[in-house]
Amino acid sequence: MRRRSEWRSPGRVAEMSEALISMGSNVDRDVMLGRAMRAMRQHPGMIVLATSAVYETAPVGGIDGAPDFYNAAVRVSTDLDPTELREQLRLIESRLGRVRTGDKYAPRRIDLDLSLYGNLTEAFEGWELPDPELVKYSHVLVPLAEVAPGWIHPTEGVTLDELTDKVVAEETELVRRAPDALRRIVPSDGRFSVDFEADPGEVYDPEMESLVRNLLVNVGEDPEREGLLRTPLRVAKALDFLTSGYNEDLHAVINNAIFDSEGATEMVVVKDIEFYSMCEHHMLPFFGKAAVAYLPKGKIIGLSKVARLVDHFARRLQVQERMTNQVADSIVEVMAPHGAAVVMAGHHLCMMMRGVQKQSSAMITSAMRGTFKSDARTRSEFLDLIRD
Repeated sequence: MRRRSEWRSPGRVAEMSEALISMGSNVDRDVMLGRAMRAMRQHPGMIVLATSAVYETAPVGGIDGAPDFYNAAVRVSTDLDPTELREQLRLIESRLGRVRTGDKYAPRRIDLDLSLYGNLTEAFEGWELPDPELVKYSHVLVPLAEVAPGWIHPTEGVTLDELTDKVVAEETELVRRAPDALRRIVPSDGRFSVDFEADPGEVYDPEMESLVRNLLVNVGEDPEREGLLRTPLRVAKALDFLTSGYNEDLHAVINNAIFDSEGATEMVVVKDIEFYSMCEHHMLPFFGKAAVAYLPKGKIIGLSKVARLVDHFARRLQVQERMTNQVADSIVEVMAPHGAAVVMAGHHLCMMMRGVQKQSSAMITSAMRGTFKSDARTRSEFLDLIRD
């Protein structure tokens, strides 16, 4: 995948616009919204700014026995024009197994609809902006208003928040929030979990599963033998989890868990934080423990968030040196403390299983910021505290 800086064509003006995207699914709905969110976060032409809670609604069209929908909304910043953005959303739908038919009320794995693009009002061939359904259905409007309450509808002349009161009041059946079981797929802090089991007939990511199947063939295996039949699906799910750090926003991970220090001025240390990551050179695991410290300057951070920060950077293809610096820099970014320090000790399977095959080797990396870098006594105190 190209980097964001490589996305723009030569001579293209790097202008960014904001857009609102509506999401829906009533086939494999427990995973589809999370999969679509991941695809948008990884897309080089989109930056996800906010995601709504997930809502459950009855299908439009009055089809007896049709499963209920899960609906959500996403606010993005993009340098794609409206037509390009819509085309990219259609490509994501296709990758996730969506097959479009002439029946607009048919069940579907995923819907990704461009609802608003800045203040643009324009009719295109077969579609228009703003999306007319926005002012008809609360299952479209409510999630959009959640991610952009002050966004003024370009033809209605009122904010989405104000428009919600009108639309919801006119509907006979109001939107219901989805059950807590779904919130782990697209929760408010941007993280999601994956069920690693392969259910009979389940399709998770057709493109990724095809790539894994080809890999099995190329290493001399038979992907049709009993033990490997569901391996491509399991690998796709596992890679989603192991690289989920790409799909998270740093501030969403922290989730406002920054508090007044209430007089705390001394060093705070969290050590023995286990981490598991994957070497970007060989895609083999490396694992170990991290110690993170900071000197408060009016603010402290929730204890669990320190470990979450480590996971945030570990769950992607990494090198330990960079990961150590990323954790230290993130502490500085979200807290602005007097100083921050990180030490990581890792065991790398790319060195243990292959190459020199030294099973007892360990790599130690450190990153010092602020007072920990400028004051030898502070740095020495930290190193003494984490020494076993």
